[in-house]
Amino acid sequence: MFRNVAELVELAESKGVKIAEIMIQQEMEMTGRTREHILSMMDQNLTVMEQAVEKGLAGVKSHSGLTGGDAVLMQAYIQKGNFLSGEIILDAVSKAVATNEVNAAMGTICATPTAGSAGVVPGTLFAVKAKLNPSREQMIDFLFTSGAFGFVVANNASISGAAGGCQAEVGSASGMAAAAITEMAGGTPSQAAEAMAITLKNMLGLVCDPVAGLVEVPCVKRNAMGAANAMIAADMALAGITSRIPCDEVIDAMFRIGQSMPTALKETAQGGLAATPTGRELEAKIFGISLNERG
Repeated sequence: MFRNVAELVELAESKGVKIAEIMIQQEMEMTGRTREHILSMMDQNLTVMEQAVEKGLAGVKSHSGLTGGDAVLMQAYIQKGNFLSGEIILDAVSKAVATNEVNAAMGTICATPTAGSAGVVPGTLFAVKAKLNPSREQMIDFLFTSGAFGFVVANNASISGAAGGCQAEVGSASGMAAAAITEMAGGTPSQAAEAMAITLKNMLGLVCDPVAGLVEVPCVKRNAMGAANAMIAADMALAGITSRIPCDEVIDAMFRIGQSMPTALKETAQGGLAATPTGRELEAKIFGISLNERG
């Protein structure tokens, strides 16, 4: 039904429906499943996300010891009331971190669009929930909207850090979340697309450089920044601010940047933060090897 963002927006606006509905219809057409089945499956995904956020906020630690407990620290900081950023943004940050800490601790999460970027969409969703008071159905729609934009990225660029760097993972997740936030807050399909474009173009070139090859450092904190980016981009779009570069062109630029990105910066742990002295020391400690053996 749609191959790019322009077609997605045109379909939604011409039919007078939300982007979420276009995505549901496309799923029905592509899979042959009933609406009820598709909605039920997404409801299950939402439940997994809820449980991951709750578990992360209760406090978890990864087996490597690299990550864990930061979501708890952020919630405690919020409760003190002396924060500099907005409370909803920080709540989104904490819940994005919570989800990725659960992933690092080998817990169950819902890849959105990948495990390494799984915190952004649920983190922002459960943060704006307190302000927008969505129904369960509206929360499920949030996931379909984010999925629609993720579908476009996956089919026209990449959602893989190994193929396109972290811009393809956390960048895509942030754009997906920004679009969904915008729609849930009453924005138009066009505004949702603007939010996606604004978010993604500000994460172009983000490399994938996991320390010790683990999806922990800097992945967890990149989800935090991705969530904050999505929240701000949604507000900008809702304010009427537009991206001078159309969303589909931003996605294409991301693809081309990913193609030209060195292999060392695409999930290989050969460059970037993974190649810093501390990064190498952590790798050696985790895997019980000497720095000389690592080379």
